[in-house]
Amino acid sequence: MHPQTRTILLTLANLLIPAGILVFAAGFFPYKPFLPGLATHHALAAPVPAPRFDRVVFMVVDALRADFVFGNASGFAYTQRLIRDGSALPFTAHAASPTITMPRVKALTTGSIPSFLDVILNFAESDTSSSLAHQDSWLAQLKAHNGGGRLVMYGDDTWLKLFPGLFARADGTSSFFVSDFTEVDFNVTRHVKRELRNDDWNAFIMHYLGLDHIGHKTGPHGPHMIPKQAEMDGIVQQVHEAMLKEPHLENALFVLCGDHGMNDGGNHGGSAPGETSPALVFISPKLKEISTGRECPTAPKEDFDFYAKIEQSDVVPTLAALLGFPTPLNNLGILIPDFLALWPDAVDRTQLLLRNALQLSNIVKAAHPSPVYANPKAEIACAGDLSSGQELACLWKSTHSAPPSSALEALYKFSRAAQSTMSSAASNYSITLLISGIALSALALGISVCATFSHKALLTPDGVVLALLSVLYAVMMFASSYVEEEQHFWYWSTGAYIAYLGVQNLRSTTPSKSSKSPSKPPRPSPLLPLLTLLALHRLVTRWTQTGVKHTGSPSITTFLTHPAQAPLLSACIVYTYIDTARALSTSLLTTFNPPPFAAWLSALAPTVPALLFRAAFTANDAPELLAWLGPGAVEMLAGLPLVPLARGVFALLAAQALVVLLRRRRGRGAEILPVLRALLTLLLLMQTRATNAPLFVLFRLSFTSLSALLSPARGARRAVKLGIAGLVLGRTAWFAMGSSNAISGVDLSSAYNGVSGYNVLAVGVLVFVGNWAGPIWWAFVCVEGLLESGGRGWVRREWEALGEEGGELGVYMGVLTVFTAGGLAAVQVACTVLRQHLFIWTVFSPKYLYAMAWGLGFHLLVGVLGGLGVWRVGRG
Repeated sequence: MHPQTRTILLTLANLLIPAGILVFAAGFFPYKPFLPGLATHHALAAPVPAPRFDRVVFMVVDALRADFVFGNASGFAYTQRLIRDGSALPFTAHAASPTITMPRVKALTTGSIPSFLDVILNFAESDTSSSLAHQDSWLAQLKAHNGGGRLVMYGDDTWLKLFPGLFARADGTSSFFVSDFTEVDFNVTRHVKRELRNDDWNAFIMHYLGLDHIGHKTGPHGPHMIPKQAEMDGIVQQVHEAMLKEPHLENALFVLCGDHGMNDGGNHGGSAPGETSPALVFISPKLKEISTGRECPTAPKEDFDFYAKIEQSDVVPTLAALLGFPTPLNNLGILIPDFLALWPDAVDRTQLLLRNALQLSNIVKAAHPSPVYANPKAEIACAGDLSSGQELACLWKSTHSAPPSSALEALYKFSRAAQSTMSSAASNYSITLLISGIALSALALGISVCATFSHKALLTPDGVVLALLSVLYAVMMFASSYVEEEQHFWYWSTGAYIAYLGVQNLRSTTPSKSSKSPSKPPRPSPLLPLLTLLALHRLVTRWTQTGVKHTGSPSITTFLTHPAQAPLLSACIVYTYIDTARALSTSLLTTFNPPPFAAWLSALAPTVPALLFRAAFTANDAPELLAWLGPGAVEMLAGLPLVPLARGVFALLAAQALVVLLRRRRGRGAEILPVLRALLTLLLLMQTRATNAPLFVLFRLSFTSLSALLSPARGARRAVKLGIAGLVLGRTAWFAMGSSNAISGVDLSSAYNGVSGYNVLAVGVLVFVGNWAGPIWWAFVCVEGLLESGGRGWVRREWEALGEEGGELGVYMGVLTVFTAGGLAAVQVACTVLRQHLFIWTVFSPKYLYAMAWGLGFHLLVGVLGGLGVWRVGRG
C-alpha cells in the first residue's frame, strides 16, 4: 500500500470516529415521549376529597443525603426534634440514576422518569430544550388551580430553565459554581424572611446549593459539612416558626428534601447507595394528628435506608392529594400511604388511591393496550406465563372486583406494579441510528486496522499485544461488573506490558557467543529500570481506591489525608512543586544556556504562585490539612483571592510557553519539549486535587524508567511500543487519580480556577483538564519519547505517512486510532445488545458517555491534534 494512501485512510478513520459517536448518541439518548397538556380530575361518582393544605414551602437542599438529617452525626438538631414530636414525617427517597440535579428535579415535579440525555443537558446551562414548560407538573397544576396560583423560587437556576416564565418572583444561582459555599446559599436566605411574611404565593421554592458544593470539594465528612447542615437546619426552624405564627401559613405544608445524595468521595451521578438515598421530610403541625413521633437520630436499617423508603416520584401524587389538584399526566409516583390517615373517611381514602391508579392506568394502557382498561369486566387470561403488560391488566381488573375491605390493598398492588414496570421500561431507542453509529465506528476500526497493520512494525509481537489488548477490552465491555471495576483491567495490563518490555529488553541485551565484540561495550542491564517501573506502578495503583466496590477503602490517599499525616502530605506536595521547578530550570539551562540564577528565577516565577494557589485552595477547602501551620497561617492563606491568583498563574505559564516557542532554534525544537513538559505539569497540578499532586513525581520517574526500557527500540517499532505504553499508562493514571466509569467520578473541584462566573466553555475545559490530567501528561511525554528515538526515514509532513521505512508519528497515531475505534465500537455494541439490561442506565449508559469523552475529547483533541502540535514543535 502506498504511504500516501495509508495516510488518507488513517485521516478518514479519525473523521469517522466522531461521526459514529454522535450518530449513536442521537439514537441512544433520545427524549422520552410525554403526554401533553394538564391533567383534570376524573369524573367519578364520589367527589374529590377535600385538600388538607392550601400552600407549600418546598425546600431542596442539594445532595442532602439521608444520614445528614437522620443520623447521629447530623447538624439538623431542630429537624430531628420535629420528627420526635410528630410534627414531621421522615422518609428516605430513592433517587434513580442518574443522580444529578436536572433529572432529579424533573422527577420531583412531574413524577416521571427523566431521559438519561439530561446528564448532558444538566451541564449545558444555556440549554432550553429540556424545558418542562409544556409538561404537566405539580407546579403547573398549582398555578392553574383555583383560578391561578403564584409561585416564587430562589436558588438553583435549573428551576428557571425547566419552568420558564412560571414564577412570579425568582432569583437564580448557577449550580456549577462549586467553589462557593456561602454566596449561593445567602442568595436564597436573604429572601426567606420577606417571602414568609407575604401571603400572595401558593408555592415558595428554595433550592440550596452550598452543601453539595462542600461535598464536591471536601467530601461528606469535610470540616464545613456539619456547620452547613446546621445552617440549613436554621432555615427549617425559621420556616416552621413562621408556620406557627403567621395566620396565612396555618394550612401550609413544608417539604424538606434532597434531590440526590453523595458518595464517600462527595460526588454523585451514579447508583451507589449514598447517591440514591436523599432525605425527605414533610413538616406541619397538622401531622401530629397522624403521628406520635419517631426516634431521631437513628441508625439506618441498611446502607442509608432510614425509616420508610419511597420512590422520589411519590412526592408528586402525595402533593396532589394534600393540596387538592389532579395528579400530573406523566406521573409514575404513588400516594405515600402514611398520609391517608389525614382523611378519616374510608371513601375518601379509596377515592384518592383510585384517582392515582386511574392516572397510572392511562400511562400503562398507552404502552400495553388491553380491553380491560376500557371495560374492567372484559374477559382476559390471567393464568399461566403472563407478560408484564398482561399482569398489569389482570391487576387492574382485580381492583374493580375486590371487596371494599381490600380495595386499598388491590389499588396499591396495581399501582406499585405499574410503577415498577413503567419506571424500568426501556427508552425509545432509534435502532436505525444505533446500527448506523456502530457501522461508522466499525468502518473506522476496519480502515485504521488496514492502514496500521500493513506496516511491518505491527507484524511483530508488539502488534499481537495491541490486538490482544483491544480484543480483551472489547469483550470486557459486555459485563457490568467489569465495566464498574475497569481499573483492574488497566492495572493488570500495565503491569503485564511492563514485564513484556522487560523480557524483550533482557533478551536483546543478552549477547550470544558469536556476537561478542571487544569493540562494542555491552548495553546496560534493563533489570533496574524494569524493577523500578514495576515498583512505581504498584505505588500508582494503590494511590486511590476507585470503582464501585472499593471507593473510599484504605489507600495511600486516605493515609495521607489523616490529620496526623497532614504535614507529610504537605511535604509531598511541596516536593512535587520543587521537583517540577528543578526540571524546568534544568531544561532551560540545557536549551538556552542562561545564567543559572536566571534559569532558577524563570522556573520559580510560575512555580511559587502556583504553590501559593494550591495552599490557599487547600486552606479554603480542607483547612484541617494545614492545621499544623497554626490558625493564623491558615486564616491568612484562606484570605488570598483565588480567582486572580489562578489567573496570574495561567498567564505566567502561557507567557513562558510563548517565549520558549518563539526562541526555539530551527531544526532543534525537540530541545524545548522538556521545558514545555515542566510547564504542562504545573498547569496540570493546578487542576488536579492536592492529594494527586505527588503522582506527577511518580509519573516522571516512571517515564525515565520506561525510556531506559525502550532505548534499544528505534523508528516505527519504538512508535508502536510508545503508543501501547501511552494507552495503558494513561488509563492507569486516570483511574489512579480517582476517576471511574460512574458519573459521580467527575471531579468538579477545580472547575472554577480563575473563573469568576459560569462559562460553559471555560468550565468545560477546566473540568476536562482536571479529570484527564494524568492521561494528558502521558500523551505529551509519549510523543516526546517518539522524537527522542532518532529513527530514520523522518518525513517533512507533521502527519507522517506510514511508510515501510520510518513513519514514526503515523504508526503511533495508528496504534491510538485502532484501539479508540475498536473500544468505541465494542461499547456501542454492548449498549445496543444490552439495552434491556437491568444496569443499562446505571452502568452502560455512563460508560458510553465516558467513551464519548475519551473519543472526542481525549483521542481527537489531545491524542491526535495535541500530538501533531507537539510533533511539529519538536521537529522545529
